[in-house]
Amino acid sequence: MELWDLYDKNRKPLNKIHKRGDALAKGEYHLAVSVAAVNDKNEILLTLRSKDKYPYPNCWEITTGSCLAGENSRTGAKRELFEETGISADIEDLIYIDTICDDKDNFILDFFIVKKNIAAEKLKLQPHETQDAMWVSFKDLEKMSKSGLAPNSLERIKILKSYFTKSNP
Repeated sequence: MELWDLYDKNRKPLNKIHKRGDALAKGEYHLAVSVAAVNDKNEILLTLRSKDKYPYPNCWEITTGSCLAGENSRTGAKRELFEETGISADIEDLIYIDTICDDKDNFILDFFIVKKNIAAEKLKLQPHETQDAMWVSFKDLEKMSKSGLAPNSLERIKILKSYFTKSNP
């Protein structure tokens, strides 16, 4: 059973614990994270969600997950990256780039980048979560997002492009 801390829209703790799968009340949010592993070619690591994973079965995504009760977003990002891909990262290697507040699905998502070079075939994918992985360019990720293969990526692509534009003028 996965438990989450709950927050209001402004990220103020509500001092409530929530069980994943139960409906969230209006005004309750849980903390989630995305970690874009980026290699030296500025390719982004995508994982293919399990065919049994709801929502978005058999879709490609940037590593994403929910923080567990008691975790902050950096700790959750480090754990999710390792669980889903087998990639170890130090907390200080996770570069925070933005936060997305999703009122539809009631989450506050902190978005991080980590620089890593590892062949996709050397990753240790999490059973029942991830079933494949590949490195893609921004251009390919945009095409995949528009075609429905990576349905939750458009907003994250904009954030990544903005980050890299500022970092590499």
